[in-house]
Amino acid sequence: MASETATDHAVPYGTYLRVWAALVLLTGLLVVAGRGFHELLAVPGLLVITPVKATLVFYFFMHLRYERPYLRGMVFIALGTLMIFLTLLFADVAYR
Repeated sequence: MASETATDHAVPYGTYLRVWAALVLLTGLLVVAGRGFHELLAVPGLLVITPVKATLVFYFFMHLRYERPYLRGMVFIALGTLMIFLTLLFADVAYR
């Protein structure tokens, strides 16, 4: 722990600006998809764009890209478990 410094994975500001621009663009796509498309096309579009945005935030702003594979695996296992429980919840509500 003490041997690691804050500069071990210093990210250039340009990377943050590009990721921020991508997030703004994807937010615009979310708005267009939510308002402009038919409901049958909007929901799959939103379900694709939202995880892409979350991945960008996790990888760059939360520095998950620079962590060890074990921590990355634990985060994805936790998110996968959450998705499984939410899927079971919605399936239960839908088929009552």
